[in-house]
Amino acid sequence: MTSAELLTDAFGRIKENVHGAVAGLTEKELATRLDAESNSIAWLIWHLTRVQDDHVSEVAGTEQTWLADGWAKRFELPFDDAATGYGQGPAEVAALEGISAELLLGYHDAVHDRTIEYVRGLTDADLPRVVDTRWDPPVTLGVRLISVIDDDIQHSGQAAFIRGVLLRSRRNA
Repeated sequence: MTSAELLTDAFGRIKENVHGAVAGLTEKELATRLDAESNSIAWLIWHLTRVQDDHVSEVAGTEQTWLADGWAKRFELPFDDAATGYGQGPAEVAALEGISAELLLGYHDAVHDRTIEYVRGLTDADLPRVVDTRWDPPVTLGVRLISVIDDDIQHSGQAAFIRGVLLRSRRNA
């Protein structure tokens, strides 16, 4: 198995996790927060997709799907178009109310497709390329992609947990 195949598999699992966390939920359920300080499923999925879009487009040297394909306009969020969710608080999380599963999954799938197109073309020789010198040691392409995968897996797992709580609440109502 090549590095490109491993990366393709990992990003494919993230897509499965995202769809599993979101499928069949209402806008209200997607916006539900377990307490006033916690994230909603909608915010978690939007955030993990924005980070993937931002980081992968940067290393690929392409425009973000968020802007290139008009997703920023479709979401109509009160944030700067460059926002990825990093450092946002409860007020910004609340701004994701009224976002549909179709919109979240449409954006995620578009980012996933571009990500897969990029990683399928990578070779082992590409992965040591330094992509960020702001860190010590500098960040390589391989480390950046693993960082995105790690972040996405964590956030999709958080979304799946919230989904489980919501579905149990539905059954007990």
